[in-house]
Order: sequence, then structure tokens, then C-alpha cells
Amino acid sequence: MDLRGYVLSQLPPAPARVLEIGCGDGALSQALVAAGYEVVGVDPAAPEGEIFRRVSFEQYQPEQTFHAVVASRSLHHVDDLGGALDRVKAALEPGAALIVEEFAWDRLDRDTATWLYAQRRLQAARDGASAPATIDALEADWKREHEGLHGFERLRTELDARFRERLFEWTPYLYRYFHDRDLSQAEREAIAQGAIRAIGFRYVGER
Repeated sequence: MDLRGYVLSQLPPAPARVLEIGCGDGALSQALVAAGYEVVGVDPAAPEGEIFRRVSFEQYQPEQTFHAVVASRSLHHVDDLGGALDRVKAALEPGAALIVEEFAWDRLDRDTATWLYAQRRLQAARDGASAPATIDALEADWKREHEGLHGFERLRTELDARFRERLFEWTPYLYRYFHDRDLSQAEREAIAQGAIRAIGFRYVGER
């Protein structure tokens, strides 16, 4: 299920009020508007438009409470994670849900790194591009690129301190690094076989 389908499956019926934090280019917010929802999308890089607020979530002052908050790959880099989740909770109606799509960068073990390394080598050979020379180099690059971001345990701890879990599932994530190759099914099968770890996850928590 794609992001839009996942979010819609967890939302109350339209026209509920939905806040998307870290909305980026606004594609999901606009899709939710098209589905009949009242949406506010918050991001310093948000596009122009009536539904968007070009500020960080920390600076955003909600005009109202919401029936759902959506956070897609945005919580892991919030400096004050606990404070941000307190603000999310305050912005939600009682019983409303926080709908999260995230990734656990710190779950990349050797087997998973080996799978990712093989895919990058194949991509490089096909495109005539460079790739990490060794798996050790890939792991070092991965750690350097993600160092300082919140890991899985911190995310779960802070979420569980404020919300009651309604849904949790591990999902493929690494395929996102290959924009011109559909590796989502291959990654899903490798996860199901126990060959690699799932890096992505989805979480829905109720206030």
C-alpha cells in the first residue's frame, strides 16, 4: 500500500481536519484535499497555497485542533523530539490519531548492508556510475549520512510515552534509494525470508 492509501486507511471520514507536519512538496496534503479533507501542511519548504504554512513545526501555531496528524519521514530529524510530540498531542482532538511513516536507520545490519551494496553495484554497473568500493565503505557512508538522527528505540519510546498504539508494522524502505528501479517487491521478499531487516515502519497512535 502506498503512502496515500495507508494514510487514507487510517483517517476518519472526510471532511475531517488533518495536519501534515513536514509536508515537503505538498503532494500528500493536496491528495488529501482532493479526497475531501480539510488540510494544513506545515514545512519550511512548503509550496505556496492556502493550505500551506511555510514554517517549521516548532514555529507553527495551530489555528484549531485536528482529527489526525500525519508525519511522513519527518520525526527522525526533529531536534526536540519529545517537545514536538507534545505539540502534536496538544494539536489533536481527544481520541484522534498520529499517523506515522518512518525509517529506522540504525537497524542496518551486515546482511541488510550486503543486500543494499549488491543493488548499488548493479545500479552503478548499469549506469556507469560510482558505487561504494566495499560493504565496509557503504556502512561507513550510511552511518555518516544518518548520524545525529533519532534511531528506532528513541522514536518508539517517545511515541509510546504519549500515544496508545493502534497499528505498528515493518515495511520496505531501501528501495526508495533507487528511483528508476522498482525494488520494493524484491526487498519485501527478502524481508519475509529473513534475509534482511526491514528498515521502514508505520505507526498509528491514538491520543
